[in-house]
Amino acid sequence: MPTEILMPALSPTMEEGTLAKWLVKEGDTVSSGDIIAEIETDKATMEFEAVDEGTIGKILIGEGSEAVKVNTPIAVLLDEGESADDIGSGASAPAPAPAAQPAADAKAAPEGGSEAAATPAPAAPKAADGGRIFASPLARRIAAQKGVNLAEVKGSGPHGRVVKADVENAQPGAAAAPASAPAAAPAVAAPAAMASGPATDVVLKTYEGRPFEEVKLDGMRKTIAARLTEAKQSVPHFYLRRDIQLDALLKFRSQLNAQLEGRGVKLSVNDFIIKACALALQQVPDANAVWAGDRVLKFEKSDVAVAVAIEGGLFTPVLQDADTKSLSALSSQMKDLAARARDRKLAPHEYQGGSFAISNLGMFGIDNFDAIINPPHAAILAVGAGVKKPIVGKDGELAVGTVMSVTLSVDHRVIDGALGANLLQAIKDNLENPMVMLA
Repeated sequence: MPTEILMPALSPTMEEGTLAKWLVKEGDTVSSGDIIAEIETDKATMEFEAVDEGTIGKILIGEGSEAVKVNTPIAVLLDEGESADDIGSGASAPAPAPAAQPAADAKAAPEGGSEAAATPAPAAPKAADGGRIFASPLARRIAAQKGVNLAEVKGSGPHGRVVKADVENAQPGAAAAPASAPAAAPAVAAPAAMASGPATDVVLKTYEGRPFEEVKLDGMRKTIAARLTEAKQSVPHFYLRRDIQLDALLKFRSQLNAQLEGRGVKLSVNDFIIKACALALQQVPDANAVWAGDRVLKFEKSDVAVAVAIEGGLFTPVLQDADTKSLSALSSQMKDLAARARDRKLAPHEYQGGSFAISNLGMFGIDNFDAIINPPHAAILAVGAGVKKPIVGKDGELAVGTVMSVTLSVDHRVIDGALGANLLQAIKDNLENPMVMLA
């Protein structure tokens, strides 16, 4: 029977995306692993692979359609021996949604055609912990027929997705719940809506008669607005500030760069900051943690995210195991991640995760600022510019030194005041004694 191709979840947090481009047309034959479309998430444009073989019988969602919800049918795949007539009259009704149509139009099912459309696959199954199991519609249908529990099947498709071959090779285990009688989900109270300012019509009326340009929000801007609004309203921030003397670091950096010039390596102050923070998370391990709803997760390694400004928003690529990497390795990896971030070519695993973040506006001449925590991170370090200031030396004499102001924004649910102070002290000690970071 015809199989619906659903809008994929290309990252754990993806809820909707833009169907940017179809790379196949109706009547094309595809095999598992063939790239059939390009999907835009809030962060990047990613390729979507077919997970089953067959013929594209009908494209339901046109390219350019925005805000297409995950698991929305976007096309119909025909198996061997099937034809477009098997899809049903209802599935031929919708024309591909144009790019300018609102999300609701892009997702609309054929009017009155749900009964005649292709038989839907059973609902997406859930793992024992409540998490979603990624499986193709055909795999879900075969599993229901064979009585195979998809939670016990290891997927061989993209990102661990369970495909037809996995289910056919699996032995029937615990019977899967029938699609016609799903277990009732426990009622969950909807979260209270967060205040986000005046309504659109109120703002438009306020500025009625004044010339302005409306700027359409893309997926990235919408996500930044939603997540940081939620973070600022729901995460109990507190702030710790310190001044850090950079003279020893600048001298040491100059010496290292002279020696590394032949290898084409040039270390930045930011490379030292990344290393200092990664080591500080090892020195104060209780701070190397994230908030996970009803628990705190503490990590063994230091995965540090670094904010990278791009046109229209920002990425926070993550440098994994930063505590164990050399300064030159961190520098090389950061340059690569930053370059691909600006081209929006990062994969989700490269900008998701980490327990700690760095936002450096010093290169823009900002002396100091407070950064908003990016959940589930427990802290973010806001880094200002290094400026010449009068300082009091160890002998009590007045001198001139290069001083950098930093602010540590902390989630009080994970890190208390004294723990946050210890973490910031460790960062300061590492930066003011840079040779220790090589020990």
